[in-house]
Amino acid sequence: MQTEVMKMLGLEAPIFAFSHCRDVVAAVSRAGGMGVLGTTHITAEQLEIELDWLDAHTDDKSYGVDLMFASNARDEYEGMTIDDVDKFIPQEHREFVDALMKKFDVPELPPGEREKIFDEYMTGMIRTHRTAEGRSEVLYKHPKVKVMASALGVPPQRVTDKCHEHGIKVIGMVGRPKHVRRHREAGMDIIVSAGHEAGGHVGEIAGFVLTPQVVEEAGSIPVLHAGGIARGKQIAAALALGAQGVWTGTIWLGTSEAETTPLVKEKIFAATSADTLRSKCGTGHPARRLRSAWVEAWEAEDAPKALPMPLQSILVNEALERMDRYQPRELVSYPAGQGVGMMHQQTDVRSVFLELLTELGETMENMSNICGALNEE
Repeated sequence: MQTEVMKMLGLEAPIFAFSHCRDVVAAVSRAGGMGVLGTTHITAEQLEIELDWLDAHTDDKSYGVDLMFASNARDEYEGMTIDDVDKFIPQEHREFVDALMKKFDVPELPPGEREKIFDEYMTGMIRTHRTAEGRSEVLYKHPKVKVMASALGVPPQRVTDKCHEHGIKVIGMVGRPKHVRRHREAGMDIIVSAGHEAGGHVGEIAGFVLTPQVVEEAGSIPVLHAGGIARGKQIAAALALGAQGVWTGTIWLGTSEAETTPLVKEKIFAATSADTLRSKCGTGHPARRLRSAWVEAWEAEDAPKALPMPLQSILVNEALERMDRYQPRELVSYPAGQGVGMMHQQTDVRSVFLELLTELGETMENMSNICGALNEE
């Protein structure tokens, strides 16, 4: 089997894997898919280190990088420091977060750690186009980068043009059919149709309904289906909908290579597909996460309204860092899609990849047999 996307990028399988963990990215690329590194939380300097590592651990394979050129990025934050932007956060919201931390007895960070977060990690939360463009400059130094994905919006035209100059294909993500036109006009090479059931930032339309419409709107631009992919038969379904491949994320969170903690994996394996919730509590933009007391508190009627990007991220990231470090069972959550209902135990990236391909092949063969039987009738 060879889809257009596979031919375009020289892939052996129509599987794209988004992950913040470089080990997952490398393993998927080595297996014949396209690993794509999430980078929205790191600086350009840190990204250089990550890409150097990936260059050394992907054999002769290529990989991709996901940046965030958010469509709602606000120009007034350009040039501001994290302390400048921090002043826009209402006291009511700070008190709400502090109350949750106290209610669940989450310890404070050690002396000096909070300052380190604000000086290094939190600066990356000011998600302006200039910040993302600074990270994109790193990509051009690494010839093995063959894909740049733009989450939540279309990158500036100069970024797309420069990617093309360096042989990098640009991927845009959409949650509604009407978004396709802008991506098409901007010169996107591939479009991801992100269904409501997907993890992370998602829209309101289910993938089975969304993808055929996106395919129609995209015309000659190949489309990847995203949302709930945890079985090979779902890849076959995506191809039947007109997609040229799949964009996956949640399925890799349960692997031994993933960055997820033992508690997060435990929650993933115990979760049903109903145990995720679409919430603005993390970034200010709707994103699907595992249910927890943290997520549900933000959805309560008496909760303050989530702040717009990037203020919500700046508000909550110290709390998220404390939760990540101390792992309070009731509060801990993680971006994840409804595919968690099909994940039950830890495995490794290569095993997941082979299982997906094996079931895809079996499903395609079964469908061929069904079609043959129908023709005989």
